[in-house]
Amino acid sequence: MTILRTSMRNFAAHKGRMALSAIAVLLSVAFVCGTLVFTDTMNSTFDKLFAATSADVTVSPKGAKGEEEQPRNGKPAALPAGTVEQVREAEGVKAAEGVVTSMSVTVVDKDNENMGSSTGAPTIAGNWTANDRKSMDITSGRAPRAPDEIMVDADTADKHGLELGDELRTIAVTGDRTAKITGIATFQVTNPGAAIVYFDTATAQKFLLGAPDVFTNVAVTAEGGVADGELKQQVARTLGAGAFTYQTQKETADAGREDIGSFLDVMKYAMLGFAGIALLVGVFLIVNTFSMLVAQRTREIGLMRALGSSRKQVNRSVLIEALLLGVVGSLLGVGAGVALAVGLMELMGSMGMNLNTSELTVKPATPVIGVVLGVVVTVLAAYLPARRAGKVSPMAALRDAGTPADGRAGLVRGVLGGLLTAGGLAGLLAASQADKATSGSMMLALGVLLSLLGFVMIGPLLAGVVVRVLSMVVLRLFGSVGRLAERNALRNPRRTGATGAALMIGLALVACLSVVGSSMVASATDELDKSVGADYILQSDTGAPITPAAAEKMRQSPHLEHVSEYKIIDASLTTADGRRTEAKDVTAASPTYADDLRVETVEGELSAAYGANAMSVDEDFAKKYDLSVGDELSVAFKDGRTARLTLRAVTSSETSIDNGAYYMSLATAKRYVPESAMPLNDIMFGKAVDGQEKEAYAALKSGLESYPQYKVRDQADFKQSLQDQVGQLLNMVYGLLALAIIVAVLGVVNTLALSVVERTREIGLMRAIGLSRRQLRRMIRLESVVIALFGALLGLGLGMGWGATAQKLLALEGLKVLEIPWPTILMVFVGSAFVGLVAALVPAFRAGRMNVLNAIATE
Repeated sequence: MTILRTSMRNFAAHKGRMALSAIAVLLSVAFVCGTLVFTDTMNSTFDKLFAATSADVTVSPKGAKGEEEQPRNGKPAALPAGTVEQVREAEGVKAAEGVVTSMSVTVVDKDNENMGSSTGAPTIAGNWTANDRKSMDITSGRAPRAPDEIMVDADTADKHGLELGDELRTIAVTGDRTAKITGIATFQVTNPGAAIVYFDTATAQKFLLGAPDVFTNVAVTAEGGVADGELKQQVARTLGAGAFTYQTQKETADAGREDIGSFLDVMKYAMLGFAGIALLVGVFLIVNTFSMLVAQRTREIGLMRALGSSRKQVNRSVLIEALLLGVVGSLLGVGAGVALAVGLMELMGSMGMNLNTSELTVKPATPVIGVVLGVVVTVLAAYLPARRAGKVSPMAALRDAGTPADGRAGLVRGVLGGLLTAGGLAGLLAASQADKATSGSMMLALGVLLSLLGFVMIGPLLAGVVVRVLSMVVLRLFGSVGRLAERNALRNPRRTGATGAALMIGLALVACLSVVGSSMVASATDELDKSVGADYILQSDTGAPITPAAAEKMRQSPHLEHVSEYKIIDASLTTADGRRTEAKDVTAASPTYADDLRVETVEGELSAAYGANAMSVDEDFAKKYDLSVGDELSVAFKDGRTARLTLRAVTSSETSIDNGAYYMSLATAKRYVPESAMPLNDIMFGKAVDGQEKEAYAALKSGLESYPQYKVRDQADFKQSLQDQVGQLLNMVYGLLALAIIVAVLGVVNTLALSVVERTREIGLMRAIGLSRRQLRRMIRLESVVIALFGALLGLGLGMGWGATAQKLLALEGLKVLEIPWPTILMVFVGSAFVGLVAALVPAFRAGRMNVLNAIATE
């Protein structure tokens, strides 16, 4: 109990010094708990939605489960309308209703604004059924009854200011349809962001499916007392086990949850990864805090040892303080995590995803995970300082505060750090020389880990060299004050190394990702310049296929020399010796596509692959199956016939655009695939008549203006879109890494604050012999700046090495250009000096306010 009381008294006495460490624990735990609460809430929201919208049993066409959200031919798989009557005859069926659902639609208002979600949620069109009434109520108007009527969900209506009587235009594969809003339906559960419109059943069948006597599925309701599993068996017995796909309500909800689950898992683990980085950075802050507190209390600990306290008791006392810090920081972090989750939900709401805060889901395990994580990390981080405290001898009570560094421990640390760094560099070198990206990525991961650990351990040794070099460039300009700041930074290399290492980790990741992102953009741009001959590209950013009407608009656009079509067809290939492949994506394109994309071949000419009954394969496939030009392949087209095609070209695998594509002409594909099953164009290309590029571009933009789901881009636009996509991803990553950098800045603040306390008497003496307050504050600010620049220099150098190695692996996938974003690197380096300056403001201000006599009198 005495140890506990002593620990609590020390903790309370130094609560100000512990505050920044507690904030580091708080931020890290808050990010972990916030991520868990946010993703759990999203999972719960989708679970409720899927459960509410699923019928007791759903009957779908065979093979419909697991298909793309937007079928390549623009029409969902369908079953005959007579199936509904057959289902009604099954035992245990209370009701059965035909359902029409399609996600291959775009809905626009009178101003041609897309009503779809900007977050990637689908736009869904269908017919209004009894099953919809289980999860939605018509809160305004009525359901559609005629071909020119439509109903919209309330969330979409509110978001876009839609009212009864407004007109909406729906674009589908069968054409465009304009209808007036006759009703607005409100979800009784949260709709996370999908835009939903309803037609009357007959219109939905003809417009969305292209036929009057088909449905996409049948919603079956069970009679009272009949379990879903039993009903599924009875319906399957009536229709035939192999004819259709049958799912209970739970199975339908599970399938929907599985589709969205992969996206949520990626988001969850990515955010937890960044939280882990922040937690790792926080470890340095905690280690530094307790190391300095132990050093400042050397005489006090020595007295405790002289009075009979054992090493274990002193060790335990420091660990109890760490435990208290961990508990306080973690509990506050759990609360902050819930607030963070609410903030993330509001942010997603502003981006178009509706998440109701009333459905906030905090599982019992979440606060437990947060508290345990925070406490364990804090106690482990404090272990080495606590162990060092236990080694303080009773004689230390007779010395000034502070203990000499353990030379033997420093030597061991330096040797181990050197070995780890050498191992890391060897791993990076091996990764850069790998023949395959998969094996190289493992070596890269090992090299990153070992080099990071090595730099952390040799940080104190590097500090002595790097800080001196930086001082010659930065600090010597400030005369004697600059030299004092340099000596202060070099006074305790271990402390400077640990403080700089915290900043190093975050900036190393920033530099690495900057190099990788810039190299990806530069490589893609270089590949576009070398390979793409087309002047214009038409595609949807969501991956939606191009409707026939939009494709025809492009074909009829003036000032174009040619238009190339590009379709993806599912097929399986069988070689002459009977070896069969899994389903492959085969590209059926116009012969002019050979000019629009100049693909290098290792055998044959690509233009020959667009001849009758001809095709090409990529180099890897040809090597795997021992194929060469002139060999025959049996190609079984999905929903089509089997063709015997002659191999006329083998394309190089050393490309990033269309890497691994198999080409054939559209004419060949149409010979074996019926028109009803022929996919729509995924993308289209245009080549302008020489000298008419501006006119052609303007005409394309104007002609396709009424189809906002598609983008017309010239090569400059396409390059810019690539740069914007990579830039948005990097900005999001930088935002998440900002948490780690904030924690690192707190570490600089804490180190300086405790350093000022440690040097109180020294500061008083300096002030007494003539150092002004302004000079004192400048000295502390310069010390902070050089520590921040030290961490930045190590981090940026290490990160650029990681990024350059990663680019070598990307080169194996065709991204061959290494580009170092020097403006970004220099901006981060200069920004680090500003960060150091800001971090020193409070410690410098407090140092300047010290009473000189009281400072000199400090023990």
